[in-house]
Amino acid sequence: MPGRHRIENKIRALSAAIAAASVVVAAGTWVGVRQFSGSRCNGEIRLSVAAAPGIADAVRSTATRWAGSATVDDKCVAVDVTTQDSAEVAAAVATEYGVDLVGLGQAKGSVQIPQVWVPDSSLWPLRLRGAAASFVPLDTTSIAASPVVLAVPQPLASAIAQTGTALTWDALVQQLRSGTQLSAGVVDPTRDTAGLSGLLAFAQASAALGAQAEPATVAMLRVLAKGSSAVQADLLSRFPHALDAATIASSLTAAVLPEQAVVEYNASSPPMPLAALYVTPAPQALDYPFLVMPGASPAVSRAAAGLRAALTSAGSRDTLAPHGLRGPDGVGGAGFAYPSGAPASTATFSQSAGSTSTAAVLNTVDRTLSAWLALTQPGRILAVIDVSGSMLTKVPSAGNRTREQVTVEAATRGLELFDDSWALGLWTFSTNLDGARDYREILPVAPLTSFRDRAVQGLASIQPKKKGNTGLYDTIFAAFQEVQNNWDPGRLNTVVIMTDGDNDDDNGLSLPDLVTKLSKLKDPRRPVDIVVIGIGPDINQGPLQQIVGTTGGGVFTAPDPADIGTIFLKALALHTQPK
Repeated sequence: MPGRHRIENKIRALSAAIAAASVVVAAGTWVGVRQFSGSRCNGEIRLSVAAAPGIADAVRSTATRWAGSATVDDKCVAVDVTTQDSAEVAAAVATEYGVDLVGLGQAKGSVQIPQVWVPDSSLWPLRLRGAAASFVPLDTTSIAASPVVLAVPQPLASAIAQTGTALTWDALVQQLRSGTQLSAGVVDPTRDTAGLSGLLAFAQASAALGAQAEPATVAMLRVLAKGSSAVQADLLSRFPHALDAATIASSLTAAVLPEQAVVEYNASSPPMPLAALYVTPAPQALDYPFLVMPGASPAVSRAAAGLRAALTSAGSRDTLAPHGLRGPDGVGGAGFAYPSGAPASTATFSQSAGSTSTAAVLNTVDRTLSAWLALTQPGRILAVIDVSGSMLTKVPSAGNRTREQVTVEAATRGLELFDDSWALGLWTFSTNLDGARDYREILPVAPLTSFRDRAVQGLASIQPKKKGNTGLYDTIFAAFQEVQNNWDPGRLNTVVIMTDGDNDDDNGLSLPDLVTKLSKLKDPRRPVDIVVIGIGPDINQGPLQQIVGTTGGGVFTAPDPADIGTIFLKALALHTQPK
């Protein structure tokens, strides 16, 4: 019965097709070609790629075309391209290497470290390498670029940038300082590289103001923090959708964003398009490095090299153009929608970084993020400052001012970072400073809104006790008790100790006694961190690490007391570090 056989053959063919489709569905986003009959391949290499949201679709499109005919060592290649936030992958890598990046916190449990990572910026691997020297990717080729711009509604652009005049970061800083009604915002720079790049450019411009540099930086950070968002989509949604005064007054009027965000926003035909202002000097552009992660096998490395070649081929910029991205040299491909006034090319990451050393870049990044965290994550701090006789030691690198003077100056300047939502208290300590007690309360912990001037005056009044020793352990225990007894559930509660020496109070607690007492007093329901800032070259970190290991917190040291300002900011960053 030929007809019956034909029907059975069709059923078998349909079943085979359904089974094949099931395999494709089970494979998720794995792309590749296998020819089982007369196969050109002897096995398969599977390549996992995690790409930043802005470039993932372009990478996936190229990977699909390339994997269709690619072979490595006579094996077919299957590529899995997943969209992963750069900060999440960086956090996972940091966790794997046992290091921390300022402000980043822990990765989500679902994040997997890929074989190939395409973050939005080379700042991520640079920061990871700075924290973990053994993190050395096998390839770091840039595959796309997007300059960082100031996005503003088109009708308002001329009010910010004078026609025919280059808009500078210095001019923007001056606008912010002059009390302009500019409502500016940024995506959280601890997780968003464009936001961080903009902050670094602002900070560099503020640094040229001399004595006014720090107040200008604080003012700028406060304006941006007020308009900040956790994610880019939220920031974009806050731009005005109409020209009436009431709408504009309640909307965002400027934001630091990648050019790609402006291109894609305007492509949706919004009621009010955005203009991209290219501020000079150009901040570091997003450069989307292609990173082959450490530990990749030779076969995986060869497969990754093939994919990278496809992503950087002559026609690659044309694939990037529909996604609002330029080629890695900063030039847009065919059909790229250049925003009005956009340069035909833009500086790459290495060009915009200039001749600045890696150490200097990393120090600036950490300092800027530390200041941002101190401003945006208000807390409750009891600051405890050493006034023992050794704090009279002069610091040659700080104009022969004493250790006490440079410490008080750092604390006073740090105070400028705190807005009125912070709560702060101030103690000093030595030995027998208040009768038999080693510590003295200058100000109780209270909101700064009520006594900011008194806090400044209290710091200015601090004087060392010429023959005083360092009653460190009794003071730490008393400060911990004070903060815990008045614990505030709505804040991070922290004791910050600033000292230049070891405990030398023979009549007080020993280190084992202190650790035992803190262990008993510690309450997970009322956590209190202890942050120790060691001043000068005589700090013995071992006992201090035991203490903070018991309570939580950290130890920071400034062998040269002149560096106490930077160390103070890092300590504040730890206080506000996501857990």
